[in-house]
Amino acid sequence: MEEAEDKYTKDGTTDIHGNPAVRKGTGNWRACPYILANECCERLAYYGMSTNLVNYLKDHLHQGNSTAANNVTNWSGTCYILPLLGAFLADAYLGRYWTIASFMIIYIFGLTLLTLTASVGGLKPACRNGVCDPTNAQSAVFFVALYLVALGTGGIKPCVSSFGADQFDDSDESEKKRKSSFFNWFYFSINIGALVAALVLVWIQENKGWGWGFGIPAVVMSIAVVSFFSGTALYRHQKPGGSPLTRIAQVVVASFRKSGAKVPADKSLLYEIPEKESAIQGSRKLEHTNQFEFLDKAAVRSQDEKIGGPADPWMLCTVTQVEELKSVLRILPIWASGIVFATVYSQMGTMFVLQGDTLDRRMGPHFKIPAASVSVFDTISVIVWVPIYDRIIVPVARKFTGRERGFTQLTRMGIGLVISIFSMLAAGTLEIVRLRIVARDNLYDRDGDNDYVPLSVFWQVPQYFIVGAAEVYTFIGQLEFFYDQAPDAMRSMLSALSLTTVALGNYLSTLLVTIVTHITTRNGKLGWIPDNLNRGHLDYFFWLLAILSVVNFLVYLLIAKWYSYKKTAGDDTEFQ
Repeated sequence: MEEAEDKYTKDGTTDIHGNPAVRKGTGNWRACPYILANECCERLAYYGMSTNLVNYLKDHLHQGNSTAANNVTNWSGTCYILPLLGAFLADAYLGRYWTIASFMIIYIFGLTLLTLTASVGGLKPACRNGVCDPTNAQSAVFFVALYLVALGTGGIKPCVSSFGADQFDDSDESEKKRKSSFFNWFYFSINIGALVAALVLVWIQENKGWGWGFGIPAVVMSIAVVSFFSGTALYRHQKPGGSPLTRIAQVVVASFRKSGAKVPADKSLLYEIPEKESAIQGSRKLEHTNQFEFLDKAAVRSQDEKIGGPADPWMLCTVTQVEELKSVLRILPIWASGIVFATVYSQMGTMFVLQGDTLDRRMGPHFKIPAASVSVFDTISVIVWVPIYDRIIVPVARKFTGRERGFTQLTRMGIGLVISIFSMLAAGTLEIVRLRIVARDNLYDRDGDNDYVPLSVFWQVPQYFIVGAAEVYTFIGQLEFFYDQAPDAMRSMLSALSLTTVALGNYLSTLLVTIVTHITTRNGKLGWIPDNLNRGHLDYFFWLLAILSVVNFLVYLLIAKWYSYKKTAGDDTEFQ
């Protein structure tokens, strides 16, 4: 009997046909290569079009620096806010597998239309003597294609990391340990895709044309689809648990309807079903916690409800359902602390590229590196740091902390927040040096592709490399933290919530650029970020982000001290 139980996973996962997942024939690392290859190809497609997008908007849609930067961050923000939609569909109705499959089709359609806007007459802007003049219709079609891509990536992004983590059974200690490594290698695969995009696709866009530059990502995305479906027989699936938003609303309504009820001192008297599994499909029971005690009123049974009969879900909720909402509320401050970090991260696609455009990008007499390609050093940094962290730093830290993961998830994210401050300091310092050369040699009228400041673009490497190191700590820490701390039936939703920090970081960048431009251009001044950066003060913008990052870290310390990790019923694992 014991052997029969061990044959199947114990976390409620099933195979593609809805049968209990067989432990030896499904999931684990045997299923992950297909998921990691899919993510690598999808990220190659995404970064292949996004890394150099600010220059396409400047050169082909005839936009100024501030406008182009804001359009990039607005679009990138949308790419990371739409995961809420994909996550909702995955957790409530479709499951992660079918959500990924459906939105990949939208993604490919958007990339195909984008390719047509850069290669087909009538859709492609007309350019003369290096100056392009797009019609309103051409710009409109371009942005429709761009935001179709945002919709596609929005549906996929929150599900892939959670779907990969679903391949490891939390009830099996050996598999649970492997899951922690999965998040490191998942982020590693993202950056392999980004590496190829920065090294190859950006060069193709600048030297062979944007038709090829957008067309290749469309082909790569098709390869991602093939890779994903190839592993179908091996995947483990978590059943969708119904609408998490409805369950949250029920707890809020029930707690207010019972606002006069008294919560018993003995919390075991609060309502919970007697079965081993919770009333929520695909979710384990959660133990009661003492935070947000007002919500416990939703689980207080009246005399009529104690007698028996079906409970009104808008009047009485289980402890597990209440704890779901508590988990979300505890996570929100941690989530908010990632927004400023994401603002710093977003500069790689905007201000770092614009800064690089003004520097000497020559490599030999006949080759010039695109400014956007310098972001490859961010990718190299991640690729270098992931195995170092996974194979060296974690084992060493484990000896000192006694924790299986080396650092707590919150400590790991906090280290990344500190590292990110130094990336802004490096960028600001480089800009000071650049402006001094401009002043020394009277180069104020030099700005752009042909008129560069005699300072190598490779001086940008430190700021990119530091951002990459920060990502390994903060972004990967977020992936693991939001998956582990999410209730079982809300994992896609909270993975999506973690991605919205990137969205809001991009929107915050847009807001800061808009405010800075408005304030610094008063009385006819050029401002900090003019079209000719040699006459501006981009360094001031980097100092502003450094100051915001310091303040954000100090607030994060208070939040991390307040946070308490979730615990499922019967689980003695210490996350802290």
